[in-house]
Order: sequence, then structure tokens, then C-alpha cells
Amino acid sequence: MQTLVIVDYGSGNLRSAAKAAERAAREGGIAAQVLVTDAADKVAAADRLLLPGVGAFRDCALGLAARGGLRDAIAEAVEHRAVPFLGICVGAQLMAREGLEHGRTPGFGWIDGTVAPITPADRALKIPHMGWNSLAFDAGAATHPVLAGLVADDHAYFVHSYHIQLDDPAMRLASVGYGGDITAIVGRDNMIGTQFHPEKSQQLGLRLLSNFWQWRP
Repeated sequence: MQTLVIVDYGSGNLRSAAKAAERAAREGGIAAQVLVTDAADKVAAADRLLLPGVGAFRDCALGLAARGGLRDAIAEAVEHRAVPFLGICVGAQLMAREGLEHGRTPGFGWIDGTVAPITPADRALKIPHMGWNSLAFDAGAATHPVLAGLVADDHAYFVHSYHIQLDDPAMRLASVGYGGDITAIVGRDNMIGTQFHPEKSQQLGLRLLSNFWQWRP
């Protein structure tokens, strides 16, 4: 049985994420358990990691750093043990080099990019970008196991005012249109992040989570 640890650092839809992950495992016939915790030793021993996040980048980064040893345990697991990692919303943004919300704040630095405000060309579009929107997949998505079975124009649920502006376009797996291209999915190696909420994205989200359970990067 494999264990997915959902990191509890005071930010994120923990219950919703846990329920969705449990359902995806159950429906996929995967022997697994989901553990929601802020314990660094549990994170260090995880088979898979999910980092949620709701709110401002800076608040989330500081909240993570305030829990003793937690940030280091995540970095050790992801960077050195190559544990499969999924970031959701601000959890995905924290994969980037830095965020600009409420001042410059460093992220994990796994993704070459900066988390910057969404600036739609059409000023009539409201910020935050909220609700259902269709995904457009980049070339790398076609062969990514976590995105298997997802197709162009599949709809996902978004709630955000910032997104990752990438230095390396190859790290983008999908975008969404909202007065311009907005980063929707990023990834490299054993890491993947979604700006949208899989736990709120119905069948698309369950498929992605099921794929994540089975991913062997």
C-alpha cells in the first residue's frame, strides 16, 4: 500500500483534496492511504506528496516555512528521493523561483518562472479568474502520464489572480485563455502542478488524480 501525504500548513482545501484523492484511488482499484499532516517525518516517508494552497503566495510560503522542518522535508523528498509531487493552485505556484504577491518571496525554485499577476488584454474581464475554463495542451502533455486521457477543451475549475510566467516554455504542459494565455499546468521530472483545482474539477480532476496515483516518473 502506498501513502499519499497531503501537506497541512494552514492553507488549502485539505478535506476536499483528501476526499478526491481517496475516491480516485478507490475507483482506480489502487491500494493506498491518504494522510493529511504537518509532520516533517511523515512527509519525509511519503510515497507521494500533494501540496495544496489557497490565498496569497507570500502567506503560503511563510506559513510553510513556519512549520519546523516541513519545507526541508518536502525539498528532500522531491529533489533527492524523487517522490512524485503534485502542487495545486498556490501549491503549484510555490514550485516557481519566486512570487511577486505582497513583495518578492522565494519559492522552491523547481520551475523556472515568476508568479505574477494576471493582466487580461480585455479590461472587462474580472480578476480573480474564477470558474470553469477549457484547457489547451502543449506538446509535452501528449506523453505525460498524469495527463493521459485528458483532451483539449476539457474544463477545469480555477480561482486565482496570479499565475506562473515561465522562463522556459518547455515546462508548461497546458494553458487557459483569459484575455491572453495563462499557465494552467507545469511540470518537470517527478513534479507536476495545476493552477486549477482537480478536487473541484469533477471527472477531469478524478482522472488526473487517478493518473497521479499510478505515475512512476
